[in-house]
Amino acid sequence: MSKYLPFIIFCIEEYKNQKGMTGKDVITLFNKYSVCEYIKDFYEALHTTGTKYMVNDIDLYIESCHSV
Repeated sequence: MSKYLPFIIFCIEEYKNQKGMTGKDVITLFNKYSVCEYIKDFYEALHTTGTKYMVNDIDLYIESCHSV
């Protein structure tokens, strides 16, 4: 996971900043929906996008998990 860790941390920080959330709240949300695993699985695509797209993609993923 070492290759992915810096990017996962970046995603957490960007999500936190764009959503006005605390780091703890983002970690809780990401753990609930396995977002870190999603980021790892789709690293190749996500790390080439802009931050707004990345956050939107994470939101869409969470929504899809929530509706199941």
